Amino acid sequence: MARVAIVTGGTRGIGEAISIALKAEGAIVAANYAGNDERAKEFSERTGIAVFKWDVADPAAVDAGVAAVEAALGPIDIVVNNAGITRDGTMLKQTYEEWKAVIDTNLGGCFNMAKATFKGMKERGWGRFVNIGSINGQAGQYGQVNYAAAKSGIHGFTKALAQEGARFGVTVNAIAPGYIDTDMVAAVPADVLAKIVAKIPVGRLGNAHEIARGVTFLCSEDGGFVTGSTLSINGGQHMY
Repeated sequence: MARVAIVTGGTRGIGEAISIALKAEGAIVAANYAGNDERAKEFSERTGIAVFKWDVADPAAVDAGVAAVEAALGPIDIVVNNAGITRDGTMLKQTYEEWKAVIDTNLGGCFNMAKATFKGMKERGWGRFVNIGSINGQAGQYGQVNYAAAKSGIHGFTKALAQEGARFGVTVNAIAPGYIDTDMVAAVPADVLAKIVAKIPVGRLGNAHEIARGVTFLCSEDGGFVTGSTLSINGGQHMY
């Protein structure tokens, strides 16, 4: 029987690549999105992957969204917590609202999704969580105290939940991407981006499909002995 997977933020960038890769591996995929209906429709028509709209920062919306996926596709076996936002600014300029928005989405979203799906995985004796962290959660980044804190929190969340799920066949891992060639990175000014690439030992940005391949392994049967781990895919920029 095919596994059912939810990929949050699954219709664009890294999330899109993950959704497509999991489908190619035989999973039944639900791609979650929060805002861009037109982009989600185009993605679904192009890939044949079902899309579901909810805000991962809203626990009630997550519960309703997961229930809708299960009603349409079946019990959830795989959750990829990829949804994330940025609200950059130095400490003196960053507002409380910007802090809270990033923490609630990037870190709180992981909790909300796990809260809605962990029990079912545990009862069925099989499950996979992959949480998308960041090189900036490992090394820090100027002007990103909110984002770095949230992504760093994901790595601790992963290790703790892994201990709860291990004896029930539920693995919990994280991937910490470096700088990947996505719309978010493309928005960085060219001179700044050139300086970033100069610090990457392999000499280039990563590709979204390279992150997706890491996810598919961790979600596979062959990944069952890996739990509580963070896989850094960053071209050697931060050797953690």
